[in-house]
Amino acid sequence: MKQEVLEQNHFYHIYNRGINGCSIFNSNENKRYFLELLKKHLGNFIDLYAFCLMDNHFHLLVKLKRLPDIVTQKFSNFFNAYAKAFNKQEGRTGSLFEKNFKRIKITDESYLRRVIVYINLNPTHHLGVDSLNYSFSSLNICLSKKDTSLRREEVLALFEGKQNFEFHYKSISEILEEKYKLE
Repeated sequence: MKQEVLEQNHFYHIYNRGINGCSIFNSNENKRYFLELLKKHLGNFIDLYAFCLMDNHFHLLVKLKRLPDIVTQKFSNFFNAYAKAFNKQEGRTGSLFEKNFKRIKITDESYLRRVIVYINLNPTHHLGVDSLNYSFSSLNICLSKKDTSLRREEVLALFEGKQNFEFHYKSISEILEEKYKLE
């Protein structure tokens, strides 16, 4: 399958999973390290709007600030650095991620909002837990006042403020709770 070509000043939903569905994060420390490497390798090249790190996959919503060739190489360096560290820690060899990271270009604002909600509700969908209680998604950062490199104010502006963002989350969360019978 041909990969979407990255373009400067466009939003992308970036995601991947462990090869054969294997875990890519075995601890919260792994997840923290992944986010540190993301900032180190890509902090000057992308803006981060949403993220969720699950045990066997991740989602990122980014906007490219720099030329696509440079950013693509930076993503490659980032994923390679994480895979090498994880493999060393776990005493494993070989590929950690599926062949190429997936990317979907976000084509309009309505779709952008849906992707933000989808990414932030991943823990509810996959784990059956309230996403507000999940530490490794951008949901709590959007609802907090913590210092962050996440583009929180821009995310909230897309939903016309924090109250509307919370309303979208709660409305969809209630639907998912019913579907997955969360307690």
